[in-house]
Amino acid sequence: MKRKRNVLSAKQKLEILQKLHNGESASSDAEDVLNEGNTISHSAALQSVETLLDYMGQRGFYYGDITAVHKICLDIRQEMNKQQKQRRITDFFKH
Repeated sequence: MKRKRNVLSAKQKLEILQKLHNGESASSDAEDVLNEGNTISHSAALQSVETLLDYMGQRGFYYGDITAVHKICLDIRQEMNKQQKQRRITDFFKH
């Protein structure tokens, strides 16, 4: 069974990029949209954020903005690793 995923529209992504460019925080905006229904998977989120990093690098965004987005990648990877470790522990005790 396929889960419905909420993703940011192009307009929402542009608004968030504009906020970042203006020095504003946009993380809560993205979280609000993504948490309206089912959340996206960590791997899908990571892929989206990495794509955004590539875009920002090509367009010459401010280094601080790129660093903030890179931190999001690290946070996603850390959460993925934590969940994977928890699954391994759970699987170990199941057998």
